[in-house]
Amino acid sequence: MSTHKHTDIGREEELPAAIATEHAGSIDDVPQLGLVAAIASLSYVFWVVGGMEMIERLAYYGVKAVATLYAKDPVSKGGLGVTMTEFGTILATWALVQSILPVFTGGLSDRFGYKQTIAVSTVVKICGYLVMAAFPSYWGFFAGALVLAAGTAVFKPGIQGTLVKATHRNNSSMAWGIFYQTVNIGGFLGPLVAGYMRKMEWRYVFLACAGIISINFLMLFVYTEPGKAERLARAEAEKSAGVHKKSLVAESLDELMKPHVWPYLLIFSGFWFMFNSLFDVLPAHIEDWVDTRDIVTTLFGGQGVESPIVKFFIVMNKDGTEILPEGMLNINAMLIMLTCFLFAAVSGKMKAINSMVLGTLLAALSLVLSGGSALGWFSIGAIAVFSVGEMLSSPKFSEYIGNFAPSDKKAMYLGFSQIPLAIGWTLEGKVGTKLYDHFASKDTFSRELLVQKGFGQAAADAVPKGEAFQKLCEYLHQNPHDVTAQLYATHNPGMVWYIMGGIGALSAIGIWWYGQWVKKIIK
Repeated sequence: MSTHKHTDIGREEELPAAIATEHAGSIDDVPQLGLVAAIASLSYVFWVVGGMEMIERLAYYGVKAVATLYAKDPVSKGGLGVTMTEFGTILATWALVQSILPVFTGGLSDRFGYKQTIAVSTVVKICGYLVMAAFPSYWGFFAGALVLAAGTAVFKPGIQGTLVKATHRNNSSMAWGIFYQTVNIGGFLGPLVAGYMRKMEWRYVFLACAGIISINFLMLFVYTEPGKAERLARAEAEKSAGVHKKSLVAESLDELMKPHVWPYLLIFSGFWFMFNSLFDVLPAHIEDWVDTRDIVTTLFGGQGVESPIVKFFIVMNKDGTEILPEGMLNINAMLIMLTCFLFAAVSGKMKAINSMVLGTLLAALSLVLSGGSALGWFSIGAIAVFSVGEMLSSPKFSEYIGNFAPSDKKAMYLGFSQIPLAIGWTLEGKVGTKLYDHFASKDTFSRELLVQKGFGQAAADAVPKGEAFQKLCEYLHQNPHDVTAQLYATHNPGMVWYIMGGIGALSAIGIWWYGQWVKKIIK
């Protein structure tokens, strides 16, 4: 199969042939180097940019891992005290800003330099965290999330564009796998920091994240932009030739309309719907319904844990008897942090489409499993299955689009990779949270049971948001675990996850279809 051609930068007149040569990408699978050879071939710049991404993700997931818990926590405990549906409005808007802007900010990185846009994005992200800390309210967090989203949108294309420029087709599978591994080192450490800080006060979470992301200013001193000389030479040649460039918006839209680009982005949105449910909805499900005492008993005995070090790394409650939701979710980051290079080697031996289909199916299965039981160990198993699916599919998605992007539009195309995230995360932010409120809201079920037990409708309505379950336990004179078991037995919280898993299965079918279809149109 021959390489599909991509048009060069929009122009009214042609550049000299040496400059105007098109550097098209390809959808063809390329044989990959072996595990050791691939790792040894990775450049200095690759490791620097991986470190920058790790730091950024540490700060980002410090907030993302606990945002749902912060929203659900009652105002009396320092939280926002809102329903999942109300929080879903923040999530959906956050998703749109963070995921749509890179479609256009990616082009900024290509034109003006990766280093400059990374520096600007770091300043913007610091401001987002500080706004969250300074204004502990629904609208304060909303504003901070939007600023953070804008900073992330500027940050991503420059980092990922650097990665593509610093690697080649024969080591790209391993490069994206290890890059994803460094992402999850940050993703693992972030919730540890957040879990510790929120036990003192919620605003310390945001202040800590602002301090962490500022470390990237130091990383910029040792960062060297790959391909900078070529970019500057090209810009000078275009200037000398009097080339008139299209606007970034027009140029981006032209690339998006190519027939092999937009279907790929649309189909993969189902995966991101599932992925974001893991961080936006699953923390609420674990907090409300999953009993983690069986895990603690198996590992440490029935008396729980006294060691503050163990409590920190596992992210446990103050008594050391239960694992907090962010600790459970951290299993995902931990597994990827430790094993992603191995799964990168496995996926490197597979066709890209096959790896993505298998990974998406495993992720869908894991969500179905999440709804199947309230046992802690069962939940860990479901998260582990999701992690394997994620490692087989998510890095391959970025690698695939980075490979078929034209060489002078790498950051732009990797900005496009945020479009499925925009679609999936926005829909999940609204649909997922509404599904949870309908099928699994512990607060709603507690209010209903209070009324059934004679508490009175008016009195139940007067209970502050997020405090109905505590009031029910007091009213029934029962411990929280027994009341939770009673509510779980009379409702079906797992339905949320069966629906989510079904969406993932449809996405896997779509990815398989794309793989068959694209072979016919790319000649």
